[in-house]
Amino acid sequence: MSFDGLMPERGQIDSAYINRIADTVDILGDRGIYVLLDNHQDSLSKPWGGNGFPEWSIEARPGPGEPNPGFPMNYLMSSMNAGWDEVWSNKNGVLDHLGTALAALATKVQGNPAVLGIEVLNEPWPGSPFLTCFPGGCPSFDKKYQAAMQRVTDRIRSASPTVPVYWEPNVTWNQTMPSNLGNPPATPAITDPNIALSVHDYCIPSQMSIYSGLPDWTTAACPVQHDKTWGNIDALGSRTGRPILVTEFGDVDPDTLAATASRADERFVGWHYWQYTSIGPVAGYDPFVGEVGAQLVRTYPRATAGTPGRLRFNPDGGDFQYAYTARAAAKPTEIYVSDLQYPDGYVAEAEGGRVTSPAGARIVTVEADAGAKVTVRIHGTGSDGKNLPGDSGSASGGSSALSGGSSALWSGSSALSSTGS
Repeated sequence: MSFDGLMPERGQIDSAYINRIADTVDILGDRGIYVLLDNHQDSLSKPWGGNGFPEWSIEARPGPGEPNPGFPMNYLMSSMNAGWDEVWSNKNGVLDHLGTALAALATKVQGNPAVLGIEVLNEPWPGSPFLTCFPGGCPSFDKKYQAAMQRVTDRIRSASPTVPVYWEPNVTWNQTMPSNLGNPPATPAITDPNIALSVHDYCIPSQMSIYSGLPDWTTAACPVQHDKTWGNIDALGSRTGRPILVTEFGDVDPDTLAATASRADERFVGWHYWQYTSIGPVAGYDPFVGEVGAQLVRTYPRATAGTPGRLRFNPDGGDFQYAYTARAAAKPTEIYVSDLQYPDGYVAEAEGGRVTSPAGARIVTVEADAGAKVTVRIHGTGSDGKNLPGDSGSASGGSSALSGGSSALWSGSSALSSTGS
């Protein structure tokens, strides 16, 4: 959804648009799908060939004869940078109008259990100060940016004091620059317990091969970038104590996808895969088949009756192992399985606990006594279940750092830990 849909004219909320969003959330929620309401923008606004901010909200316009190289290089246009400067200075109350629009949405979806939360703004660009974000982040801009996020969040809070609100680092994060959100004394600590953080994990060479025709072999550099990005994720989560959700990663290369998914598994971080078009009337492809699908459709614990320990999954064959310490709970641990990984069925075993779901169930349930050390193993009928990341001579990827992520990444919200992977 987008600001220009919520408020197409200054000060006028489009109730029909919000009703359609709410109806879609209900349809998905009825099917067990949680929804993050992402206030999306790409290239700021329509005058630059983009979307997001309504045209009435931005005074800046492309200059006569100013070249527009298209997304994403049009972010370097001086006129677009002037437009982003208007946003961060709240010129003509643009942030206040955005807050009013998102508050109207929050009012409509208040109390809907299928709503993961509302993301204030997708991929916010710093505007004119963007060069100050290189090579080590931009605390001066981030201070102004966090104030803007807080201003909009305060408007949302006037409608809903508890709906989770997601803040995303400025988009130079996608170029491996660290964020200063919630980094005293550069920026204030984040004290609202219902603020979560939204991050993206893209590989620049891979993206350039998609958008600019860079040779595919350059994606060999991707692991280095993923390590830098996930180091930034670790630092951000540890410093702020906020739940983190990877709300975008996307590619057509299974190895690049595996780099994100395996690192997320290590840290118990949920994720959303970005797919602009797929099956249906619009030309595209189905990402949930073939080698790409094997990376995306994963066996994972969507709810844990205890404290997570270590998660390992091999998408090449589906061998899965999950260790946790059980606690007293009204509901069992729930682990999602798919017939894509196990077309001939699967075997589920629980050491230290009891598998309570029927054979072949889509959700494997496990119960255990409080304090028990539980290890759940799931594998195809033709496998011994031992081909796991981190085992000698087996699948690559994964590491013993699985249990080393910040506990806030898991414990902030059970919904956050159960989406994605």
